[in-house]
Amino acid sequence: MAAAAETDREGEWARHWQYPGVPGLDLLRARYVSHSFTRHAHEGFVLGAVRFGIEDVVLPEGTVRAHRGTVVMINPEVPHSAHAGVPEGWSYATLYPSLGLVSAIAAEHTSLRGTVSFGETIVEDEETARLVRAVHRAAEEGNALAADSLLRLGVARLLDRHGRALPVRPPVTAGARTAARAREVLLARMPDPPSLEELARELGTRPFSLLRAFKAAYGMPPHTWLTNARVRAARRLLDAGTAPARVAAEVGFTDQPHLNRHFARIVGVPPGAYQRERAAGR
Repeated sequence: MAAAAETDREGEWARHWQYPGVPGLDLLRARYVSHSFTRHAHEGFVLGAVRFGIEDVVLPEGTVRAHRGTVVMINPEVPHSAHAGVPEGWSYATLYPSLGLVSAIAAEHTSLRGTVSFGETIVEDEETARLVRAVHRAAEEGNALAADSLLRLGVARLLDRHGRALPVRPPVTAGARTAARAREVLLARMPDPPSLEELARELGTRPFSLLRAFKAAYGMPPHTWLTNARVRAARRLLDAGTAPARVAAEVGFTDQPHLNRHFARIVGVPPGAYQRERAAGR
């Protein structure tokens, strides 16, 4: 999809895709007005640059307002949601580099060791925002050398200024152990999960205790986390070429419209559009 054509379009549009020239990277370019992202988390990083308008990003520590000239940096597994901060919505380019890709850049370029992360969520940095948008343009033009180079320059710049190694985790509490066990049960029984009361009984705890422990560990209650996990599983099946209707049943959504609704509110595009872009990029 050509950049100029997207820029001139009215209303909402979105493209979520992979560029084979840069393995380990997903890209999203979109304009949203009424669309909102429900609470979710990513396995890799999020690096976003708004072109116009304002995006409100809701994070555990509060809401940040992303506008042109800022770069939003969200670490893996950090729960967040997003919506328009002004009536006209927002347009932006977002990069989703994998943990492995960012770690490799950090190992080559910095002295950071261990699990790499960013210490800030939003920064004023027009130069890096331009690099984020330039990665998209290069990928859309099929210029692998430029896309890979610009991505590495942008990530290295952000790591130099805002990168950090996560501290060693403190000892695991009993609540965290219970939450981890609940997570494994939900993953194993994703198509037909137990109720909260049933899950708590299986784990030898009480429903409200389980709710508190799970949210403390993963930033979301179990039902929200499960929806996010189902969408992640759906993405893997769609990547493998499974039809959306079959995907819905396999991951536990009631039907394809149910999958479509939740998928779009987490990924930013419907599953059919997501799968077509994946197939086109191969």
